[in-house]
Amino acid sequence: MQFKKLSAPSLKELFVEELENKILSGELSIGEKLPSERELATSMQVSRAVVNAGIAELEQKGFLEIRPRVGTFVNDYHRNGSLDTLVSIMKYNGGALSNEEVQSILELRIALVNMASSLAIDKASREEMQILVDVLDDIKASPNAEALVENTFHLYHELAFISGNSLLPLLFTSFKALVCALWHRYVLNYGMDALKNSSEEFVKLIIAGDKDAAKNYVESTTTESINGSKTIFHTHP
Repeated sequence: MQFKKLSAPSLKELFVEELENKILSGELSIGEKLPSERELATSMQVSRAVVNAGIAELEQKGFLEIRPRVGTFVNDYHRNGSLDTLVSIMKYNGGALSNEEVQSILELRIALVNMASSLAIDKASREEMQILVDVLDDIKASPNAEALVENTFHLYHELAFISGNSLLPLLFTSFKALVCALWHRYVLNYGMDALKNSSEEFVKLIIAGDKDAAKNYVESTTTESINGSKTIFHTHP
């Protein structure tokens, strides 16, 4: 049995986590001005380089707004955040998402998967379609939930790639952390076979070239995950 190497978080990672927690808990409110970098460095006993790098990352995530010659302020991250912001919210909530957040992610996924499916059926070669079959074999042979989720993502990422749209694989990768978290929860709730069987049925429809059936399958199974008999998360309002 092999184990992954463990590594301690860096001071910058700890700084970012500390400020994220204060913002998400409301201890630092939206619009509030942060102390200067010098004051933060002194208070948290880290270098100014750590503070500077941490603030830059938090700005990129949408949590902070840097106003030149004015200061650094807590940003309205719900309005101005990114996928990284949502990942941080999930981590803070222990993986929990609100009903609205789960529904929004899955509704967007329907649109992306349907677009990739339609284009792939129109454009993909027989050799490219065979890639999906090969990945499906990996899915069916997955020995544990972690491998299953990774292989399932690989399936949809390959579908996006063979669609011929150069931006779709990038969009799928951007949503990887969020979608994989939802698949993990799905497997926890309904077992590995449920996800394996769903992938197999979807690939069969793609290989058969049945656009309408594939579209209906994606929409019906995803709707079941939002508010049907196989909801993914026990969400909070």
